[in-house]
Amino acid sequence: MAELVRLCSRGDMQPSSARRFDVGGHRLALVRVGDDFYAIGDTCSHEDYSLSEGTVFDEECEIECWKHGSTFDLHTGRPCSLPATKPVPVYQVKVEGDDVLVELP
Repeated sequence: MAELVRLCSRGDMQPSSARRFDVGGHRLALVRVGDDFYAIGDTCSHEDYSLSEGTVFDEECEIECWKHGSTFDLHTGRPCSLPATKPVPVYQVKVEGDDVLVELP
């Protein structure tokens, strides 16, 4: 059964930004694109670097690993460019009122 965990308030993050959260044994990158929020695993699948420190590409709905330039689709977690070839986990995000919540397995 999935557990719903509050990460932050909507206003805690600006559009086109990412932030790292460590919750329930999961290291997440919460990404805001416009008014939408996405949660993916924070560790690049190519090497152990934090995705939340990378650049958010709003138009493509992707985040770039700051170290080697791989980009990841925020909907699927799949890499969109090399050198990464493996996807990162994706988590369901819900916004209830002002609260941004994530479903953890």
